[in-house]
Amino acid sequence: MTRPASETGGSAPRTPDQQPDFQLRGARVLIAGGTSGVGLATSRAFARAGAAHVVVGGRNPERGEAAAKAVAAEATATSTFVAADVNTVDGATGLVASATEQMGGLDIVVNSTVAPYMPVPLHSMPIEDLHAVLSQQALGTMLVCRAAIDVMRPEQSGAIVNIASDAQRVPTPGETGIGAAMAAIVTFSQTLALEAKRYGVRVNVLTPSMIVDTGSHERALATEFSKKIFDRIAAQAHLGLTEPEDLSNAILFLASPLARRITGQVISVNGGISIAS
Repeated sequence: MTRPASETGGSAPRTPDQQPDFQLRGARVLIAGGTSGVGLATSRAFARAGAAHVVVGGRNPERGEAAAKAVAAEATATSTFVAADVNTVDGATGLVASATEQMGGLDIVVNSTVAPYMPVPLHSMPIEDLHAVLSQQALGTMLVCRAAIDVMRPEQSGAIVNIASDAQRVPTPGETGIGAAMAAIVTFSQTLALEAKRYGVRVNVLTPSMIVDTGSHERALATEFSKKIFDRIAAQAHLGLTEPEDLSNAILFLASPLARRITGQVISVNGGISIAS
């Protein structure tokens, strides 16, 4: 997806018929964590929106190949799966390198990786588990971004959308570790947005609360402790609980030319559960 010269600034004001539209045809897209849930919904949405190639990254080859076929069936987009554990340097750099080689470049990166966890009070969490929660929830996003910047910066163009959660700003019992990890993703993303804007690269973050039809939602309701908390939270979602497609719609907007002036923003998609201050 080539950036028009008029997008770089310095030109005369546009007339209404010259304003950018929702245009993703030809885009080369990498979805890290694209084999299920929000990642899979987003992969399919990009294909429907006209992306030329969608690379789906994940750790499970069987699920990954099925996801790539589902994405390719949506439209004329080419879709391939790359097996990678992005919580490792080799996994993250290998995923970005493979995607770039396959597609001949990289226009859009979405980080939708998530590690399994159960909400639990800190005093009940084995102390060694804190390391795993922080690294498995936050590190993969950071490593993929680091590798992607090396590709996007020379091209002076690109859009990155990272998925965190409202746990980063709304303290919730049982989410001490996950809240810290989500806050790390948000601060990392906003700082990267400041660094990358001079190279034409935009970075934004979406922070959902509960997302139905996902493994995280199922795990959150699996114990009496967490179910009681999340039932109370869900009662505040007067616009309805968030579905994977709600996230994919927001991601498509942020990756499109319609959002060409938006970077460093944290947008909560939570059905009204809480309102950001």
